[in-house]
Amino acid sequence: MRMTKSQRGFSLLELLVASSIGLTVILVMTSLFKTGMDATIRVTNRAETQQNMRAAIEFMTKDISLAGGGLPSGGLQLSTAGLSKYGCNQTGTCYITGGTYPNSATGSANYMYPIQPGFGTGVQNAAVIAAAPGQINSSISVVYCDYNFPLSNFTFTIPAAGTSATVGVINAGVTPNNILAPGGLQVGDLLLFTVATPGNGKTASGDSLVQNAAVVAEITGIPNNTALTFATGDALNFNFATGSNNLAAVAAAAAGAGSQTSVCRLQVVSYFLQVPVAGGGMVQTPRLMRQVNGLTAVPVADNIINMQFTYDIIDTTTGTVVANQQNPIAAGESPNLIQKVNIWLMGASLTTNGNRSQSMYLATSVSTRDMSFCNSYSSSTTACQ
Repeated sequence: MRMTKSQRGFSLLELLVASSIGLTVILVMTSLFKTGMDATIRVTNRAETQQNMRAAIEFMTKDISLAGGGLPSGGLQLSTAGLSKYGCNQTGTCYITGGTYPNSATGSANYMYPIQPGFGTGVQNAAVIAAAPGQINSSISVVYCDYNFPLSNFTFTIPAAGTSATVGVINAGVTPNNILAPGGLQVGDLLLFTVATPGNGKTASGDSLVQNAAVVAEITGIPNNTALTFATGDALNFNFATGSNNLAAVAAAAAGAGSQTSVCRLQVVSYFLQVPVAGGGMVQTPRLMRQVNGLTAVPVADNIINMQFTYDIIDTTTGTVVANQQNPIAAGESPNLIQKVNIWLMGASLTTNGNRSQSMYLATSVSTRDMSFCNSYSSSTTACQ
């Protein structure tokens, strides 16, 4: 007879319990894996955002700390024949709204301060950055002499014909002329010509030199790499053949006995935000831009969605520091007396969906060491230099 054996299997209840436990373990492991991946992405986004913001802060800190270096004390009166511009390139694109030099404390227009505050003009073409609603974006422009390319190595011959004339440039002992060396001069650069002459009617050997003329001119051409042209109608509106403060005045002052002429390349550096538009009308993420003299702006950092500046400035009436002034010109304060610039940047991560998105502020302050000094302990009207 055939004998049968009874083999016991899993019951339906046991199968359901085992399946439930297995699914629970799988779900827990999946959740842990997702949590780990989200944390990794958040940390990566945060690190990239901080890196972008720190790069932006480093650039701005360097330029702002140099503001006023090499300029005449208290700034410079530009030509009275028209208003000069900053934040524009050679093709006529102006990145900053209303970017013309303001009035001086005495009411004279077209005055170049070492720092040009740009309250509410921080985004090119006033574009709206939806990621930072209700935030006021501001720009800043600083001016200083560039000593990385010393023009003391060159001899400048300035004819008396005026602004539209060609200024001869000779680099003694160097053939060919290396004025166009890497980092050298180019069309759109600004040069500051300063002439010092003997003062008090004494001879040059018995008296110190005093400034007699200081003029800023924009390079419009470099023919044959041996000369510079400063034609009228330049992109930044510096070159005038009429009015005060043109190259003819420099030539006249330089012709005096015992006079000395110095030349430096000015760096007029502007920072602003740009919202570029890609092909097909797709809007890209905002970015911080840096623009120098009359050249084309270049990107510094991506995903900067908000930029604000405030200024610690000396109030000439009270002789005390007014902290965190957003718009010193509108408040009747002189930008010459800015003692410190406070910077707030807001950056956003490339990932903008869900809890992986990151945004943060980074703040710092920069002391303006080359700006005017104001002795708040003095009651004299000449306490501010």
